[in-house]
Amino acid sequence: MELHPDAPPVLVPVAWLVGTWRGLGVGGYPTIEDFRFSQEVTFSETPGKPFLHYVSHSWLLDDDGNEVRPLSQETGYWRLADEGRVEVLLAHPTGFVEIWLGTADAGKVELATDVVARTDTAKAYTAGHRLYGLVDGDLLWAFDMAAMDQPLQPHISAKLQRV
Repeated sequence: MELHPDAPPVLVPVAWLVGTWRGLGVGGYPTIEDFRFSQEVTFSETPGKPFLHYVSHSWLLDDDGNEVRPLSQETGYWRLADEGRVEVLLAHPTGFVEIWLGTADAGKVELATDVVARTDTAKAYTAGHRLYGLVDGDLLWAFDMAAMDQPLQPHISAKLQRV
């Protein structure tokens, strides 16, 4: 997808993300049962600004592939700086906010949490690592998580197609 003509050049490394993506994923963690989910992610730009707005929704799937109930939501901003540096600010309705730092280059974004802040009622989530990649026209991504006294390890991954 092409960026708006007024888009700052710093957005070029993430231009491939702009648009809406939908697909399927899998999840698991030592403290929960394995699960399958569907997800929709939208990256949109504000003309002339060096950031993308990001929104993600996911739904639990039953054994037949039907969406049973909402799972997670997150929203925030992907801020770009020179030389492909990325700062991501995310908020979650489950009681935590994150600041992610990383790099973007040639269809790949790699991020690690710099800060995780939680409310008193949020789960004990302490760190994360995310990898996004453009593979054969699809958006593949994976999220490793440290939470509930568990070390950083795979939690969820998905393959999304542009819609």
